[in-house]
Amino acid sequence: MTYKLATIPGDGIGPEVTREAMKCLDAALARVDLSVDRHEYGLGKDHYLRTGEAISESILDELRGFDSIFLGAVGHPDVKPGILEKGLLLRLRFEFDQYINLRPVKLYPGVATPLARKGPEDIDFVVVRENTECLYTGVGGILKQGTADEVAQQTAVYTRKGTERCVRWAFDLAQSRQGKRLALVDKANVLTYGHDLWRRVFEEVGSEYPDVQRDAYYVDACCMVMVEAPEKLDTVVTCNMFGDIITDLGASVQGGIGIAASGNINPEGVSMFEPVHGSAPPFAGKNVVNPLAAILAAAMMVRYMTSSDESSADAQGRSRAADLIEESVETVLGQGRIPDLSVNSGLGTDEIGDMIAEEIAGR
Repeated sequence: MTYKLATIPGDGIGPEVTREAMKCLDAALARVDLSVDRHEYGLGKDHYLRTGEAISESILDELRGFDSIFLGAVGHPDVKPGILEKGLLLRLRFEFDQYINLRPVKLYPGVATPLARKGPEDIDFVVVRENTECLYTGVGGILKQGTADEVAQQTAVYTRKGTERCVRWAFDLAQSRQGKRLALVDKANVLTYGHDLWRRVFEEVGSEYPDVQRDAYYVDACCMVMVEAPEKLDTVVTCNMFGDIITDLGASVQGGIGIAASGNINPEGVSMFEPVHGSAPPFAGKNVVNPLAAILAAAMMVRYMTSSDESSADAQGRSRAADLIEESVETVLGQGRIPDLSVNSGLGTDEIGDMIAEEIAGR
């Protein structure tokens, strides 16, 4: 089986980390007799400055024909903040109805966490973030802009369909995990309309999963749990806005954004995967950045991407390829071969990619 993959290396360090992610992906797929047919799209700062658009309709139509998309990073000082992020990243999420944002929060051996007396056995949970509703729909406007009477309004939108499909996906994921525990994170004591809907849907869908333990936290309480007792969390489900915030806290808990990966998933369509870190233009081209977040994003991609042409054996092969990448990252980190996840590790971006690829090939 050969999967069709679109890559968007993007800006800054994006091309460098994408290269290493694809190196490791190829090594893992080779072990299970699968492969990818890649097509690269030069979207990002240069494309925008040249054309005035973040992405064209024709490219969007082309991307619909791929099994998955890998995004390196977007954003650059030469382009006003928000233009590329909204015009490319959010546009792809909405156009392809990638209604699940999946963020694993896992502390690997050999990685330091800022939490005192916590280790890898305490920090291993996933956050399922609804990805196409809430405050990100763009509903709102500005009245009398630039005057003393200016009014700005931003409206959160929640639908039963959008909420239920996200909650159900989270219950399915929780059921497949060893902890079999799902926590809803909301602010239902204040957001009494939208988050009441979330609570009702959570309880209704949860009744179909009697083997999954249900918890509920207000978002501020969840932040406290993530810092004080992360071992209480296994699977978390929340709305778009709160998910955006708590997953960055999760990245810090697991040792920093240098190891945080993200998936934008449409379980029935084209998904997109990316490292959480930004484009970091000052480090572009210097071969000093850590590519582990991108490599782990590639592992997520091969685990969750779909193709109508694949067999059950192909799907099992994808899962094994994802395991190979993740296990290799865990082994290399556990051996202390990457002493620092920052640009001060003393290792080149390509050296770290080679380490992981060689570990994959040797497993």
